[in-house]
Amino acid sequence: MSELTAYIDMIGGASGDMLLGAMVAAGLDLDELQVELDKFPDRGYRLEKTLVNRGGLQAILVDVVLDDDGDRKRTWGDFYSSIESSTLEDSDKRSIKRIFDVLAIAEASVHGGEAGSTHLHELGTVDTLVDISSTVIGMRLLGVSKIHASAFPTGTGSSGSSHGAMGATSIATAAIYKASAVPVRAGGRQPIGEAVTPTGAAIISTLAEFTPVEFNADRIGYGAGQRDPEGFSNVVGLWLGDSRSRWGRGGPGQRRPEIMELETNIDDSPGEVLGYVHEQLMEMGCLDVWFTPIQMKKNRPATMLSVLVGRDLVDVAAELILKETSTLGVRRRPVRRYEAERQIVNVDTSLGKVPVKLKRIGDTIAQAAPEYEACREIARETGLPLAEVMRIVVNEATMRGSPWSG
Repeated sequence: MSELTAYIDMIGGASGDMLLGAMVAAGLDLDELQVELDKFPDRGYRLEKTLVNRGGLQAILVDVVLDDDGDRKRTWGDFYSSIESSTLEDSDKRSIKRIFDVLAIAEASVHGGEAGSTHLHELGTVDTLVDISSTVIGMRLLGVSKIHASAFPTGTGSSGSSHGAMGATSIATAAIYKASAVPVRAGGRQPIGEAVTPTGAAIISTLAEFTPVEFNADRIGYGAGQRDPEGFSNVVGLWLGDSRSRWGRGGPGQRRPEIMELETNIDDSPGEVLGYVHEQLMEMGCLDVWFTPIQMKKNRPATMLSVLVGRDLVDVAAELILKETSTLGVRRRPVRRYEAERQIVNVDTSLGKVPVKLKRIGDTIAQAAPEYEACREIARETGLPLAEVMRIVVNEATMRGSPWSG
């Protein structure tokens, strides 16, 4: 099964507006993007596109031009409120909030205090929301299924900020690198000055994988930064192309990037609290959460809480566990897993249209399972047993011959 893969090549670094420019250069329709951005209550800006040259490369520069309202300083709460009150797709909202979580935690680690309580300096205007949201929405509009990225360049020399002169990598950006455990490229030929902004670091570390990838590149776009340094192309490249899953050397399915497993033993938190924690962790975006009955010192019965979570959310998840339960510590370790590809197709049956989840290994469909929620509704409406509804869906779909192509 082919899917569209994006590869972000941080030639001169990365920022939110550079990523937006690269997507436009690779085929993103700016008007179509604006329709989606208009689902936010925020106004006070316009997007301007310019074709520029950066070190011999033609690139698209997209400016987020602010008016008086757009330049108004916003708080973390303002941003989260805008995301929640927007009419964007839920998946977009979740991704945008995850990126803001990464930024908020990084700022808190630098300035002290809890995530979301720190003062926003350069990040406090509407263009931060536009930059982050545009990348999430733009990748969806382009049809991208997976995003891979090169290592982050550190840059050389110094950069300026509201705190004064600093190293080429800002403290907030470095905090994101550390928390997300992403690869960083130091030494060799580097951009001069700040190469990657905190916003760029938060976006890419949240959305991208940093493992080798093979795909057939058929579109390449370059997004330009504001600066045009001599002797260096201040651009980020975006490569788009189809990849095809297949059996790898290590076994079936796709080998996914490293994720983290959190684990803690709890012997004195009520079941209601543990259920609430499970719910909060899943809503946050953790991959899986489960409980295991165990025995602790003095033969006390207890519960082990285990969580699979992406690198971008591991600190947030651990903080939630520490805050909501009685545990005094949370263990963490890196894990890798193999995943079969999943696809949802809608199948017409005598009971109506039913979404069916397909499990694929390479080009082979290993399993087809009707979606529970849809079958439950049909069972309630018809009075048929749930198992009978699911059997009818699978049988009718199979009898009609290869319903899985769509």
